[in-house]
Amino acid sequence: MARTTGRRTVLRLTGADEHTGADQHTGADQPPPRAGDSAGTGDNASAGTNARAGDNGKAGDNAGAGKLPAVGEPVQANVMISAGRRPDTLAAEEPLEIRVGQTGKGGGRPLAVTMRTPGDDIDLAIGFLLTEGIIGTAEDVLTARLCAGTDPSQPAEEHTLNTYNVVDVSLAPHVPAPQTDPTRNFYTTSSCGVCGKASIDAVRTRSRFPVAGDQLTVTAATLSTLPDRLRARQRIFERTGGLHAAGLFTPAGDLVVMREDVGRHNAVDKVIGWAVREHRLPLRGHLLLVSGRASFELTQKASMAGIPLLAAVSAPSTLAVDLAEEVGMTLVGFLRGRTMNVYAGAHRIIL
Repeated sequence: MARTTGRRTVLRLTGADEHTGADQHTGADQPPPRAGDSAGTGDNASAGTNARAGDNGKAGDNAGAGKLPAVGEPVQANVMISAGRRPDTLAAEEPLEIRVGQTGKGGGRPLAVTMRTPGDDIDLAIGFLLTEGIIGTAEDVLTARLCAGTDPSQPAEEHTLNTYNVVDVSLAPHVPAPQTDPTRNFYTTSSCGVCGKASIDAVRTRSRFPVAGDQLTVTAATLSTLPDRLRARQRIFERTGGLHAAGLFTPAGDLVVMREDVGRHNAVDKVIGWAVREHRLPLRGHLLLVSGRASFELTQKASMAGIPLLAAVSAPSTLAVDLAEEVGMTLVGFLRGRTMNVYAGAHRIIL
């Protein structure tokens, strides 16, 4: 079974009011508030957060009472610090190597390495190949399997732990093997993927599923309920506070599939890879909700899967808005409670 979390010992510092001694968090035996419990924390805000990213994490008028001093701020007399060690649950992050080849031509060649949370690795690999334009349907993949691997930090004589951090994909005979260009950065981190500005032209020509003519419509009232519905399914985030989520919804607000990962692009690839294996592409008449910001890369991935509406609980980038307008996609940002910003494709939102 994939290890999605790990345990570490943490030194916890807590701000308390001098007069009451009240713990300003949730108790000495509880972790501090996770991102999204009451205030956003940049682009890592959860799908249920109620404060706009950039508000410095303030959760109300009395958020400053008993808080820890900021960097460079002098410690006031009414601020005390308590410290204690306790175990904490963290999101797992490990490298996954994606190898791609054709049947009968030897093993696959390394194409990409991504930092991800283990789990749904086959979906991640297939979704990555789809969003990179290497495959277009499930029929383009002959086999996809997890391969044995070992922990390189172990001595050679102790290589007994199988990490399963390699996915080997065999393409169907009619699919050309991708050209592995050493000048292209196919190492992807948990915070950013493999796209660049030049990919705008690539996605316009490579996407097999145009979205401009998609007749999807959704009410603003339904959209406003989706972050809470996604948040309720984020089981690993509930324990760690450290994962992004992507959810595929119907216009009625029904959650079709949800995936979590330490990387927002990985979470989206896992959703799309699931859809490829389930023969659901193109994803016409569906919308995708992500728990972080709407970057150009996520907009491109949604376009490659034929998704006509992308919504995010945080901000989009300028390039994401440009791409959404060019391909005819609806792009919604800062979807929190009853408020949202529609940056492109407003004709699909019913008031």
